[in-house]
Amino acid sequence: MDLKAYLKEQCQRIDGALDLYLPKETELPYSLHKAMRYSVFAGGKRVRPILMLAACQAVGGDTARAIPAACAMEMIHTYSLIHDDLPAMDNDDFRRGNPTNHKVFGEAIAILAGDGLLTEAFKLISDPLFAKDTPAEARLAVIREIAVCAGSYGMVGGQVVDMESEGKEDIDLPTVQYIHTHKTGALIKAAVVAGAILGGAGERQLAAITRYGEAAGLAFQIADDILDIEGTTEEIGKDAGSDEARGKATYPAVMGLAAAKLEAQAMMDEAMRALEIFGAEADPLREIAQYIVQRKN
Repeated sequence: MDLKAYLKEQCQRIDGALDLYLPKETELPYSLHKAMRYSVFAGGKRVRPILMLAACQAVGGDTARAIPAACAMEMIHTYSLIHDDLPAMDNDDFRRGNPTNHKVFGEAIAILAGDGLLTEAFKLISDPLFAKDTPAEARLAVIREIAVCAGSYGMVGGQVVDMESEGKEDIDLPTVQYIHTHKTGALIKAAVVAGAILGGAGERQLAAITRYGEAAGLAFQIADDILDIEGTTEEIGKDAGSDEARGKATYPAVMGLAAAKLEAQAMMDEAMRALEIFGAEADPLREIAQYIVQRKN
């Protein structure tokens, strides 16, 4: 398959839906809605929502059914970036080459824009009008999966341990693994699990997709750690160079660059093995996992 064409097509689908679902800038409060849309449409590659649609496809589901939840996932990811950039957190002036939200709208509006996006996400995925063909039990399972992976047992918890580890010289591998599997890996896992649930996955399919999400999520963050050192022209995560410069806990810092590359490849291989029960319908998941690890300068 042509991965670039696939990613472009899915990104356009998601962007169109996000434009529909997000509050308009012409609705009060204007500044808040403008700030929310500013960061959502600031050039993200939509990796998490695309993974959700790909997982839905892999289990034979209708991807249109997963579009609202995919958009909700992007809202949650964007909220996390807005808050991550704040002076109290990473204190970044730019993201993806653009001024960060708080640099444009001020810290108070940036905080509230993040809050607004997080809340809007759960409003969207709980709206029965957007999931009328999906059983209530499945919708509830998706809401819970995303909530757990976004909260203190997932992304937020990983962010806290990451901040508390910053600048320390005695960070061990289990701590780095915790940070990566929670701060970044949790939302990636949530994306594919939610997509599989919305696609009507059976028990065996869901277990395989879950294993894929865990391995691919870890591979994604290890690859970002490596790119923080080596740089890239086509990075699909965050702005390269930031974490290494701040002395954050990373795989290369703990185990060395060469070993980190081997670990990223091992995680990608594990993700591939998890998909062995699927046929060509899971090719997008396979291609995305390989692209995550094989990004080059």
